[in-house]
Amino acid sequence: MSELHTVPAEALDAADPLAHFREQFLIPRHGEGEQAYFCGNSLGLQPRGVREALLQELDDWAALGVEAHFRGRHPWMPYHAEVRDGLAHIAGAHPSEVVAMNSLTVNLHLLMASFYRPTVERPAILIEAGAFPSDQYAVASQVRFHGFDPARDVIEVQPDEPNGTISMTAIERALGEHGHRIALVLWPGVQYRTGQAFDLAAITRMAHARGCVVGFDLAHAAGNLPLALHDSGADFAAWCSYKYLNSGPGAVSGAFVHERHARSDLPRFAGWWGHDQSTRFRMGPEFMPTPGAEGWQLSNPPILALAPLRVSLELFARAGLPALRAKSEKLTAYLEAQVRARLPDVLEIVTPAEPERRGCQLSLRVRGGRDQGRALFECLEAQGIVGDWREPDVIRISPVPLYNRYADISRFIAAVEAWAAPVGGVA
Repeated sequence: MSELHTVPAEALDAADPLAHFREQFLIPRHGEGEQAYFCGNSLGLQPRGVREALLQELDDWAALGVEAHFRGRHPWMPYHAEVRDGLAHIAGAHPSEVVAMNSLTVNLHLLMASFYRPTVERPAILIEAGAFPSDQYAVASQVRFHGFDPARDVIEVQPDEPNGTISMTAIERALGEHGHRIALVLWPGVQYRTGQAFDLAAITRMAHARGCVVGFDLAHAAGNLPLALHDSGADFAAWCSYKYLNSGPGAVSGAFVHERHARSDLPRFAGWWGHDQSTRFRMGPEFMPTPGAEGWQLSNPPILALAPLRVSLELFARAGLPALRAKSEKLTAYLEAQVRARLPDVLEIVTPAEPERRGCQLSLRVRGGRDQGRALFECLEAQGIVGDWREPDVIRISPVPLYNRYADISRFIAAVEAWAAPVGGVA
């Protein structure tokens, strides 16, 4: 077993080159101190710069009215371009391949309108068993909308590994068996309940070899893992920005469309803001899409929703994705080492142990069953140690490299130990 669990958290925090980024975030309070916040996988914390960014837009609106579209400090007309390079950096894409628009499930539907083109011979969509409910609903409704039966034409890959994770062999097996019927593979970058990360390029290669279109839901991957969407060859992807991208509740989503589809005649649901920018204000009756991902836009962008994303992406650019990933691997390894060394009779780790198969999230089961798990979760919550619960029996703990410390992990471990002592939980 790694000796990492013996290293004091204080020493690791003192040596952390990214420690100062914590000061850029507002840490929720608990009593006289701060929470140990491990819920960035659900809602990232607020960057300190967000308030000023929003006030700037409100001030420009007050002072300039409609002219703020052109004369604001961050003019509204091209505002989506202010986040384009940052999103491309996060996604591992060309700037023309990404756009900030709408919300995640809306984007999945819009992209499936273009990329899910079922036929009688190929009606099916392949997803993972236990996919996030919104993805299940979206996929089933798309299949039904096209006149097919979700009971037959939504194909789910079942977990085949001990903790409920899915091997690449299982995905390959499903494609081998059903590939001739599959129109679309819609797969997560990180599975929300288990925290398992997937090799997007490998999945794309396998699916394309069977003639399937490939899209990814990157809700739990964007801002968490290094992505290379362009190089992966994926056809499309979408993600939310309120988790690891720290852009606030209901934040504007991101979308990716590979450049080979930039001037595609794929059918789409069109809107004025997706019209070619050079002729948009001629107000012509015929839709001419902007080349690239921006051609999938419908309406003008929500400025007050984009401002927090702009602030957050600037922090990612300053920290650098390689440095953030390096710290993330160390934080998660430290959490894993502490659990395995000090709590082996209390907690079971569901998430894969290999760093390349996970981000910063560890999904934990309490030995003893769901009731014990809920008891521990509520005990931690009462102490200001914030993870989240996912049915039926998983506590998700996600140390985020931009603002979490090794000391937060030590606080979590000590609290679980105290709960599990003879006077507490699972003696």
